[in-house]
Amino acid sequence: MFRNVAELVELATSQSKKISEIMIEQEVSVTGRSREDILSNMDRNLLVMEQAVEKGIKGVKSHSGLTGGDAVLLQQYIEKGNFLSGETILDAVSKAVATNEVNAAMGTICATPTAGSAGVVPGTLFAVKNKLNPTREEMVAFLFTAGAFGFVVANNASISGAAGGCQAEVGSASGMAAAAIVEMAGGTPEQSAQAMAITLKNMLGLVCDPVAGLVEVPCVKRNAMGAANAMVAADMALAGITSRIPCDEVIDAMYKIGQTMPSALRETAQGGLAATPTGRELEAKIFGMSLDKRD
Repeated sequence: MFRNVAELVELATSQSKKISEIMIEQEVSVTGRSREDILSNMDRNLLVMEQAVEKGIKGVKSHSGLTGGDAVLLQQYIEKGNFLSGETILDAVSKAVATNEVNAAMGTICATPTAGSAGVVPGTLFAVKNKLNPTREEMVAFLFTAGAFGFVVANNASISGAAGGCQAEVGSASGMAAAAIVEMAGGTPEQSAQAMAITLKNMLGLVCDPVAGLVEVPCVKRNAMGAANAMVAADMALAGITSRIPCDEVIDAMYKIGQTMPSALRETAQGGLAATPTGRELEAKIFGMSLDKRD
């Protein structure tokens, strides 16, 4: 059983196995369930992600009216062919947005690692699918790789916005996605770790400041940028670029930053964008009064 990224990479490298395989074997050992059962369960998670992406791409609106329809706009923009960013990145962004718009509209999503950060992993997965043409089994493996890195973060830092800010949610999800993209693209376990480190260290300090206390603004667009961050970091790692700060130290830094972050910036809707004049106006419009004036 691995406790940190260094041990995870060592296990995969010494046994000439992919990180996804190490994670599957650990699940078998820890849960006592069969390999087939564990793979089947992850395949069901993949199906939920796929359905959420497809639903969001078609267009949904949240009950609050704060979010919805942006995934459609991005897909229409891509189709025009005049985009400035790469098509795969924009596709990942649109599908990340689609997933979180479904979440905001009270649809079914798969928390990866949380509901508020649920768009990054499926967004990137279904975007690179069009480029790498993976099998269904390889797509399931993608989720196990992401899960392995999420496991490390959850046990050594935090994946909760209330505990560590959005760096712990979208930041963690982005690192998980970057690592999984690298493996699917044929990278080494060490390159997956480098991608995780590069991604996460560029999202350190990201606060959690949901407008009106809802997982919509700025959450949906943060998933969008998290997906883009993951894609670029994966390319950097595959190019041979490394993080000067080891992955486990980056995770530890994120934990310490979260510990010192004011409570107003940790999912309380008392600071950041939630406390802006427009943020308060939207809150009052939705609930009739601001959160800080309610019992």
